[in-house]
Formats: sequence, structure tokens, C-alpha cells
Amino acid sequence: QNNTTLDLTSKREVDNRLLVVVVMANHFSLLLVLAFVLVVTAEDCVVDLKGIIRECKSYVMFPASPKITPASACCSVVQKVNAPCMCSKVTKEIEKVVCMDKVVYVADYCKNPLKPGSDCGSYHVPSQGQ
Repeated sequence: QNNTTLDLTSKREVDNRLLVVVVMANHFSLLLVLAFVLVVTAEDCVVDLKGIIRECKSYVMFPASPKITPASACCSVVQKVNAPCMCSKVTKEIEKVVCMDKVVYVADYCKNPLKPGSDCGSYHVPSQGQ
């Protein structure tokens, strides 16, 4: 009888440990999925940035004027861009060569405007009418 009690206690401990391992594995799987989603999202954002550079650079580079109407190839890229994500990638170095006023103009023209009052890098997107 003592062996049976010990066996049942051991089985319960094993079951409890197995349950803990399964729960931890499920949490780990969820973390892996979340990490993958974050990486894919970041990759998409980098792809957006590369597309903008490839198709739109002549419309967004300094000097600040003149503002040139972007080509349809540029607008095709701009319309697919996740602007908040891309704006989070804008650095001071980028702002030295890219005219943010032109970026706002191109985004507006291409029907994917930056949110007024938001920030794109260190640039503050003007409210409408400013």
C-alpha cells in the first residue's frame, strides 16, 4: 500500500510537472509567434523605405523647392506604405537629405497623407491649414 501511495504521489508530481512544461511551451510558442510578427512587420517597413527611395527619391530630396508632382510609380509605393512604421525609421541623417515638407506633399498627392500633428522622425507634421 505504501508503494501505491508513493507511485500515485510520483504520478501526480509528474503530471503537474508535465502540465507546467506544456503551459510554458504554449507561452514560448506564443512568444515565438509574436517575435516573428514583429520581425515581419519591421521587414515590411524596411521594404517600404527601400521602395520609397527607389521610386520617389527625386520627389522628396532637397532642395525644398520646387515641389514636383510624383510619378504614378512613386504613388503606387506611397499608397502601400505603413506611414507610422516608416516614420519611426526616419533618422536625423535621413532628414539631412530628405526634405520632409516634400514627403508630406508627396504623401498627400498620392492619397496616403501623414497624420497632421504626428511626428515623422523629428519632423512634426503640420496640422491642416498650416
